[in-house]
Amino acid sequence: MRIITLTLAAAAALSLAACSKPADKAADAQADAVEAQGELKADALENKAEAADAKADTMTGAAEANAEAQADSMRAQADATEKAADQKAETIEKK
Repeated sequence: MRIITLTLAAAAALSLAACSKPADKAADAQADAVEAQGELKADALENKAEAADAKADTMTGAAEANAEAQADSMRAQADATEKAADQKAETIEKK
C-alpha cells in the first residue's frame, strides 16, 4: 500500500506540474484528495481484516471459518472502495 501511495503522490505531483490552468490544478487536487481518502478507507478495512484473521487463528471450526470469511469480505470491500475512489478521481480529472 505504501508503494501505491507513493506512486500516486508522484503521479499527482507530475500532473499538477504539467497543468497550466488553475481550474485543471484545482480538479487535480480534488481528484488527489478523493484518491487519498479512498486509500485511507481501504487501509482501515484491510487493517480490520488482518485483525479478524489474527483472531481467527485463535478459533476452531465454524467460528474460525466465519472469522476468515469476514476478513475476506473486508478485503473485498477495501478493494471496491479503492476502485470506486480511483474511478471518481478519474471522473473529476476529465471534467
